[in-house]
Amino acid sequence: MTDPLRTDLLQLAQEAARRAGELLRDGRPADLTVAATKSSPIDVVTEMDIAAEKLITDLISVHRPDDGFLGEEGASTEGTSGIRWVIDPLDGTVNYLYGLPTWAVSIAAEQDGERVVGVVAAPMRGETYHAVRGGGAWAVGAWDGERRLACRPAPPLDQALVSTGFNYVAEVKAHQADVAQRLIPLLRDIRRSGSAAVDLCDVAAGRLDGYYERGLNPWDLAAGDLIAREAGALTGGRPGERPARDLTVAASPGVFEPLQRLLEDFGAWHD
Repeated sequence: MTDPLRTDLLQLAQEAARRAGELLRDGRPADLTVAATKSSPIDVVTEMDIAAEKLITDLISVHRPDDGFLGEEGASTEGTSGIRWVIDPLDGTVNYLYGLPTWAVSIAAEQDGERVVGVVAAPMRGETYHAVRGGGAWAVGAWDGERRLACRPAPPLDQALVSTGFNYVAEVKAHQADVAQRLIPLLRDIRRSGSAAVDLCDVAAGRLDGYYERGLNPWDLAAGDLIAREAGALTGGRPGERPARDLTVAASPGVFEPLQRLLEDFGAWHD
């Protein structure tokens, strides 16, 4: 039986993600360029990021004034309703800055600490992914109607396509590159999209066999992790742990454990 509260939360998250995605897509200056010596392009992106988060929190607050928030751009309130929204208004900031299409709006709702709703909107793909805990993962896009998502049947690890991401800190990035270099001969190949939320949804949609990254914040993975799990993927961090800043792994069931084991052996969670 559908939970009316979770249905309401889903619809609100979908509307907020749609509006924020439109703001970011339509509000990006056509002449936005990447300058090495000027801060103005970064400032523009930061302003768009903040504006998108404010749009999301304002919209939700109108409908649910007692809810809490945790957002990348500073939204942080406890709330009194037992519902907390975890928001990344622009996941894939560098892609957005450069005019690359792989960026997304990520919104998740937690009920008494348990993640129950996740929505990821990727406007330049024309796709939106969503999940309600226990209700499967779904997407709308160029195809007709709503499509149920399912992760790929697990291939042997040497035939697995796996995505990852890299930190902004040079020393951490160098270590991550070393881990990736050791992994590449053991996999079909590695991809790097620049958006954790999109990567997690691509695992859910069967476009990737796995994904891993170190250094993610709660808002980076909150919605995408639920969507991946509801599509049948396994997610976690280091062995026996939940996805966390140390390490996040998501993959088809047959790929998850060997990939996680390799990442542990290679010290992917460590500088």
